Amino acid sequence: MTDASLDKIPVTVLTGYLGAGKTTLLNRILSEPHGKRYAVIVNEFGEIGIDNELVVGADEEVFEMNNGCICCTVRGDLIRIIEGLMRRKGKFDAIIVETTGLADPAPVAQTFFVDEDVRGAARLDAVVTVADAKWLSQRLRDAPEAKNQIAFADVIIVNKTDLVSPAELREVEARIRAINPYARLHRANRCDVNIEEVLERRAFDLDRILDIEPEFLTVEDDDHDHDHDHDHDGDGHHHHGGLKHYHDEDMQSIAARLEGDLDPDKFMPWINRLTQERGPNILRSKGIVAFKGDPKRFVFQGVHMMLDGEPQREWKPGEKRESKVIFIGRDLDETAIREGFLACAA
Repeated sequence: MTDASLDKIPVTVLTGYLGAGKTTLLNRILSEPHGKRYAVIVNEFGEIGIDNELVVGADEEVFEMNNGCICCTVRGDLIRIIEGLMRRKGKFDAIIVETTGLADPAPVAQTFFVDEDVRGAARLDAVVTVADAKWLSQRLRDAPEAKNQIAFADVIIVNKTDLVSPAELREVEARIRAINPYARLHRANRCDVNIEEVLERRAFDLDRILDIEPEFLTVEDDDHDHDHDHDHDGDGHHHHGGLKHYHDEDMQSIAARLEGDLDPDKFMPWINRLTQERGPNILRSKGIVAFKGDPKRFVFQGVHMMLDGEPQREWKPGEKRESKVIFIGRDLDETAIREGFLACAA
């Protein structure tokens, strides 16, 4: 990572449908003896909101954005609160933003791309989605927000696993994988995951994806829907197994890679044009690319039309220089995206 990005305050966006267990996770984060200090920004739907009693035994500061359902109006609130926090830099190690259960995470995530001051001071570390093992399959059918929350996630906690059978759990994980094959998956009861699996993930870096899906960049020319069946053990690693695989008609994930270098004068205009034209349909994008003549890896991530990228660590001696990109969204032209990307070769 660059020194500049190490100086930035990491921000975790915590999302999940109503009742999935976000507040349980938040309370665990705030009450465990990890020695870190978190500033918490909460946006709750309706009048109740979260109060300091809910933040058990914690001396963290809780800010409330009680303007009802989250939408673009929240961005002004969020920017104002984060700018206020930055004046107290040194009082906390990281920021957690808990969104309302009805929220599309996009406006919150986008805040860390659009406002120059916020972008200079804070970096989006990861979007963490808590999913209810018992009810998620039904929510995916009747609530588009639930599907967006899964698609946006870098880390997904499949919570309340004690309420479902092993077969039901495998089915719900297969449905999640059909929407987002690249997020890190953890099974939990009462959100009992290791905190380090949730915070400081640097999910900005695609290398983490390769931990869980070493073959995800292996593109089969004749069949892009083959995406392997998965079974997961407790620590989030997967095994291939004879599980039913779902293909989500509404949501796509497209991965492409190119060995060797890209031409920045081709790639930058292409990615900017793609996100401007198709941005509403692209929920998340991320990638690591090798630019011709540049000793550093260029890492980018995006939310809809917003893109943020920077050179990070140098390519290691012997490391294969290659470029990898991922897009998750709706109604995307896979062939055009793949061809456009490959045309950026140096």
